Amino acid sequence: MLIRFITTGGTIDKIYFDALSQFEVGESQVQHILSEALVAFDYSIEPLLQKDSLELTAEDRAAIRRFIESDSARRFVVTHGTDTMVETAEALAGIDGKTIVLTGALSPARFRTTDAVFNVGMAVAAAQTAPPGVYIAMSGRVFAGDAVQKNREANRFEAV
Repeated sequence: MLIRFITTGGTIDKIYFDALSQFEVGESQVQHILSEALVAFDYSIEPLLQKDSLELTAEDRAAIRRFIESDSARRFVVTHGTDTMVETAEALAGIDGKTIVLTGALSPARFRTTDAVFNVGMAVAAAQTAPPGVYIAMSGRVFAGDAVQKNREANRFEAV
């Protein structure tokens, strides 16, 4: 079973530039996460975008949709920034025959304390077991893509 990973940037891939005292989206961390986890399934990684999710446009979301619609894979994990993950899930709704799971992190994957590895693992499990549709795997849960919101005050995702 092949899982196609699409990387779009977001906090999961952020790196800290000490001299600038700021974070910027860097190289995708998915390959490192999967290699360290010693996974035993077929996968490929498609680096589609490298943006903070607040910078994603309708055109970016349309490009993600076109890629998934035209790709031969049936199972996808999309790494994405958390601020607009729900909007991208909405933009991907209605793609027939494909299981699409969006995930990301509330702290960068490069940090010692991060939710990135756990979230990617949850997304992989959901991509393997969930029926076709769009899902978000965050905060230790798998949500229907159209029934979730980010609670910024509590710093977690919740069902709506």
